[in-house]
Amino acid sequence: MDFALFSPSSLFDDNDGSSPTDETKETQQSYVERGHQFPGMELLIREFSFHELNANLLWPGTFSFAEWLGQHRSWIEGRRVIELGSGTGALAIFLRKSFQLDITTSDYDDQEIAENIAHNCRVNGISPVLPHVKHSWGDAFPSAEPDWDLVIASDILLYVKQYANLIKTLSFLLKSHMPKANEADSKMINEQNRDKCLGLPYPAFLMSWRRRIGKEDESLFFNGCEKAGLEVQHLGSRVYCIKPGETTAYGTTETSAVLS
Repeated sequence: MDFALFSPSSLFDDNDGSSPTDETKETQQSYVERGHQFPGMELLIREFSFHELNANLLWPGTFSFAEWLGQHRSWIEGRRVIELGSGTGALAIFLRKSFQLDITTSDYDDQEIAENIAHNCRVNGISPVLPHVKHSWGDAFPSAEPDWDLVIASDILLYVKQYANLIKTLSFLLKSHMPKANEADSKMINEQNRDKCLGLPYPAFLMSWRRRIGKEDESLFFNGCEKAGLEVQHLGSRVYCIKPGETTAYGTTETSAVLS
């Protein structure tokens, strides 16, 4: 994706956005460092005062998702995870410190974001810093054979114009997943959990959404997932599980879309 096409004004309808002014460009390099309370710990997170890719602040879904994941710890332990739209990296840092989770951060192909996530890792005692993938949704993914069995994200449905690109990236990560040896029993797990919310399938996308958008916009994303051959399931508390709805690497076939 051409970076110039991914300016803030391109993410909205023509009357919703404008190009950054000289004043906002000047403030783009400034930061604010704040303490944020997560379940069982406080993290010191450096946030951009302004960032044109909106990777500057912690949004409500980060904290509610952290709490939900803590309540469902057994569902994510031992998983190999990548987070889309990591922003400041706060959620991934919390998961590494709390559960020693094998987690990779990811956000737009932007060096400032990557450097800020690395900074936040270091000031919160994570060394070496978390692996990071610079990737703009819809572009060719840097890894041709992704081996993350769990993709997570919170509050990433803000830009309707990016839904198609997001779904393209999700479809690749879920349908091209290359299992590791420690996933030998994942087919059995899939079969046991197919009709009930006990654990998560391999692979899966787990998303929390707290920012308010219109129901029509939500439907655009979920219907787009279904058309791409993905199955959507609402787990409650505005947490959604999305998984391949076609034949997977393990030979299971899921064709119905469930959204409650």
